[in-house]
Amino acid sequence: MERTAKEEQVGGSHYKSLVIQPVDFCQKNQLNYCESNVIKYVTRHRAKNGVEDLQKAKHYINLLLEIEYKNEN
Repeated sequence: MERTAKEEQVGGSHYKSLVIQPVDFCQKNQLNYCESNVIKYVTRHRAKNGVEDLQKAKHYINLLLEIEYKNEN
């Protein structure tokens, strides 16, 4: 029996231990690229890259602020 794409993870197992995979959450909630990356990095930081992943999440939040709220300052 062939494995599905969600059953196969390249580069570790940091998403497999989660109750809800980030890809499922992001798709079902129709999140855009930046929003999805925030979810991805926040959910994996303890199991993969620690502070670096949180910094990446912060970067995507800053991008969202610039793109969607640049005229509100």
